[in-house]
Amino acid sequence: MYIPKHFEQPRVELMHELMRARPLATLVTLTSGGLDANHIPLHLTDTPAPFGTLRGHVARANPLWRDFAKEAEVLAIFHGPDAYITPSWYATKKETGKVAPTWNYAVVHAHGALRVFDDAAWVHTHLEALTDYHEANFPKPWAVSDAPHEFTEKLIESVVGIEIVITRLSGKWKVSQNQPAQNRAGVIEGLGGCESSDAAAMAGLVEGDAKNVR
Repeated sequence: MYIPKHFEQPRVELMHELMRARPLATLVTLTSGGLDANHIPLHLTDTPAPFGTLRGHVARANPLWRDFAKEAEVLAIFHGPDAYITPSWYATKKETGKVAPTWNYAVVHAHGALRVFDDAAWVHTHLEALTDYHEANFPKPWAVSDAPHEFTEKLIESVVGIEIVITRLSGKWKVSQNQPAQNRAGVIEGLGGCESSDAAAMAGLVEGDAKNVR
């Protein structure tokens, strides 16, 4: 991924925050037929330091767990908020007219070797961790143990576990750092008037980075 210095996100904790907030990753693997991509929710743990481990599961019928190049790293892409930025929001539009539209976004790339776990106990532990994390904020959290044992065991038989110990982690926060303060202020105000959760999240990223422009 091309990352100009002013868009680089060096802080692991912020990259982890995005990965946990938006866990549906695009998992890119090298197969016998070339590159392939699957969309899989991946559960992040902090160990081993510094980057942590990703765990997930795929349908047994999915060739991903059988057909991948063992010698090549896989790539998990986590997509944060994104938004179109109109030059009409820039204060310098009135001053010089030398403005152009762009697209703001935040993204994290996690690299590592893919390991496969065709093991019911491993999958059961993973599913408990995954559901406990995502159910935590519900008034009445659902647990794997709530379902009948026979039903759960049959489901577990139909999936295979995967794990990626992260060896490289890179983040790109393209959030108007290359714009002067008055343009960033205009972007924040403009995004605030848009009726979308991504626009609101992006406004927060622009405002946060404006306080620490590198």
